[in-house]
Amino acid sequence: MSVTTVSTDLYSEVTQFYAHQMQALDSGRFEDYAATFTPDGTFQHSPQADPAAGREAIVAELVRFHERFADDPVRRRHWFNHVALTPREDGAFDSTVYALVVTVRPGGKPDISPSCVVHDVLVREEGGVLTRSRLVTHDQVF
Repeated sequence: MSVTTVSTDLYSEVTQFYAHQMQALDSGRFEDYAATFTPDGTFQHSPQADPAAGREAIVAELVRFHERFADDPVRRRHWFNHVALTPREDGAFDSTVYALVVTVRPGGKPDISPSCVVHDVLVREEGGVLTRSRLVTHDQVF
């Protein structure tokens, strides 16, 4: 198996980026989350959803998605791990990440669902890392 290596600085920068990005999402700071995408970035987080294109559309999609939790005191935590980075010829890089979403309700036990693979194209712009595109694929249990 051939593994493409990237610098430890880049790997550290990307994992730090993901930590802040997921904390914004889990805290309901959707504008901050959307600001981690390029202005024309795309975001497709559910198999049945069309991709949202642009920061405003990403915020609108997240607001729409989270409306179903309006009367549900749920906490959701996105756990990213096994970050694999591959440089692209255009200077961007592909990032493939395993993701688990942990859901907790008051008095309940953590539920891990869904299990996903996140396929990102990341770029360095505006002084840091931004997401150009994100496609989330959900693992299916048969």
